[in-house]
Amino acid sequence: MTTFRKAVEARDAAAIEALLADDVVFTSPVAFKPYEGKPITAAILRGVLRVFEDFHYVREIADGRDHALVFEAKVDGKAITGCDFLHYDDNGLIDSFMVMVRPLSAAQALAEAMGAQFDRIRQEATNP
Repeated sequence: MTTFRKAVEARDAAAIEALLADDVVFTSPVAFKPYEGKPITAAILRGVLRVFEDFHYVREIADGRDHALVFEAKVDGKAITGCDFLHYDDNGLIDSFMVMVRPLSAAQALAEAMGAQFDRIRQEATNP
């Protein structure tokens, strides 16, 4: 089991942030453009910890520096299934983080819930 998975399952935001490279690129399932950098990515992930209910990983697939972690959770009572696609750099830090989710109704609930968090996320990213 990856250190990242353990940190997420423990809901340890500081441990999650410590695993991110400074130049990490986060690709959201509900935003058009990726987010670049550790501060905004860490803030988004803290927001996700606040929004997801009953979060748990159900599968982990690893191939060298690439990892896929399939998860299940609820957002505003809607069941969601998703996958975190992680790539690790030469230092063992996550430099690429892409999330995909399904079904559409749950993705829409996630977009709404994260949208409600976004002022706080921006503030956290600029004032860590």
